[in-house]
Amino acid sequence: MKKNSIGRRQFVRYSAAGIAAIASAKTLAEESIASAQSSENHHNEETKDTDVLVVGGGTAGVIAAIQAARAGCRTILVENGSMLGGTTTVGGVAFPGLFHAWGRQIIAGIGWELVTETVELDDGTLPDFSIPTGKAHPRHQVRINPNIYALLAEEKCLQADVEIRYYETPVKAEYAEGWWNIEVVGKGTRLTIRCRQLIDCTGNGYMTALAGYPVSREDVTQPGTLMFKIGEYDSRSVDRKQLREKYEEAVKDGRLVRKEFRNRIERLLQSAGNNIHHISNADSTTSAAHTATNIESRATLLETLRFLREEVPGCDKTKLLSMQPETAVRETYRIEGEYEITESDYTSVRLFDDAVSYSFYPIDVHDDHGVRPEHLSEGVFPTVPLRALVPKNSKNLLVAGRSVSSDRRANSALRVQASCMAMGQAAGAAAVLAVARNTTTLEVPLKDIRTLLAEHNAILPEANA
Repeated sequence: MKKNSIGRRQFVRYSAAGIAAIASAKTLAEESIASAQSSENHHNEETKDTDVLVVGGGTAGVIAAIQAARAGCRTILVENGSMLGGTTTVGGVAFPGLFHAWGRQIIAGIGWELVTETVELDDGTLPDFSIPTGKAHPRHQVRINPNIYALLAEEKCLQADVEIRYYETPVKAEYAEGWWNIEVVGKGTRLTIRCRQLIDCTGNGYMTALAGYPVSREDVTQPGTLMFKIGEYDSRSVDRKQLREKYEEAVKDGRLVRKEFRNRIERLLQSAGNNIHHISNADSTTSAAHTATNIESRATLLETLRFLREEVPGCDKTKLLSMQPETAVRETYRIEGEYEITESDYTSVRLFDDAVSYSFYPIDVHDDHGVRPEHLSEGVFPTVPLRALVPKNSKNLLVAGRSVSSDRRANSALRVQASCMAMGQAAGAAAVLAVARNTTTLEVPLKDIRTLLAEHNAILPEANA
C-alpha cells in the first residue's frame, strides 16, 4: 500500500473544504473573539508558561498528563472536545485491552489504575486473565462504563493539578531557545502556551505536522466505526433467507451499501450494533473531514434503521437505544520518528535497547470485507522503543498513541487502547526527566526513565519476558 508523506503546509491544506470553511468563518470568528475579550466576564490570557503541554485528551493524552503532573511538572492538557477519554468515551470503544499476554500482565501503571477503578465503581467484573484466549482475544478486553471512565479521568487529572483546557485547538507551533510556543484558540480565547516539553497525543500527528515535521498516511485507510446499540426486535422471528433477499434488493437499489456492515446484514442483528459498523475513508484529521465522516456514519445508520423497521418482518419495532456522538477512527497520520516499528519488529521476539513499554494485540487491519486478526505466535511480547515516540530531528517533542512511528501493519496492533496508555505514560515520564535536566528526551538516560515509570507502577520490558 502506498504511503504518502506530507509536511506542515500540505497537512494544513489537506482538506480544501476545511480551508474554505475556515476562510468563510474568519470574520465571524474574529468578531466573536473580540466580543468575548471585551466582556467584563472574560479573562483573556496572553501567555501561559508550563513545563509540559499535552495536546489531545484521549487514551494516551490523559495518561501522559497524569504521569507528568504526578511526577512534579506543571502540566497543561489541551482537548478540543468536551470530555476526556477519546476513543474510549466519545468513540464508545469501551472495552480497552490488551493488558495481558501469555498468562502474565504486561501493561499496568496509570492506565490500568484508571480502568480497574472504573470497573470497581460500576460494580463490574474483570475477565479471568488466567484463562488463555486462544484466537478469541476480545475475552481479555475489559468492559467498562465509558461515562464513569470519563469522570474518573477528569478527577485524576485535577487531583494531580493538571490544568485542563477544553474546546481549544493549537493553530501555531514554534520552537525557540528551549521553549515551544504554541498558539491556541478556543471559544472566546486566544493565548500562547510556552512549554519546555510538548507531547502530541492527537492521534493524527497534528502537533507534529504543525511544528513542521513530516507525517504520513496510506492512500487507503481503515474504515471507522460508529458505535451504537439497537434493540426491541425479535431475532428469533426473522427469516434469514428473507432478510438476505430484502437486503440484496436494498443494496441493488443503492439504499444500502454492502461493506458498511462487513457484507453481512445478519451480523448487525446478532451484534445489536456493537462494533459492527464500517464507514470507508473515515478521517478525523481536519474539522471538515471529521464532519463529513460523522454525517455519513449517521446517515447510513438512519437508512439501515428505516430498512429494518419498514422491510424486515420481526424488526418493525427496532429501536435505536444509543449512539455515540462521534465515529471512532482507526487510521490517519503517523509520524516519521527516529525509529519506525515494523511488522517484523512487532511479530518477532525483539526487545529494543530503548524499550519503554509493551504492546500486545493481533495484526488487525480492517478493510471493506471486515477484519481477520492475525494473531501473534505464543511467547511473543512486542515492545515500543522510545525512539518511535520522537519525531525525526525534533527537540523536546514526543508523540504517544495511534500516530506512533510504525508501518501500517504494525500500527494496526499498536493503535489499541492498552498500548496507547503505556506509550502515554512513557512519554509523560520522559518529558518530566527532560525538563528536570534541561535537555531533550533522547539524552535522558533510559535507566532513569525506567526507574520513574516503575515508581508509578508501569511494567517494564524485560529480556526474560
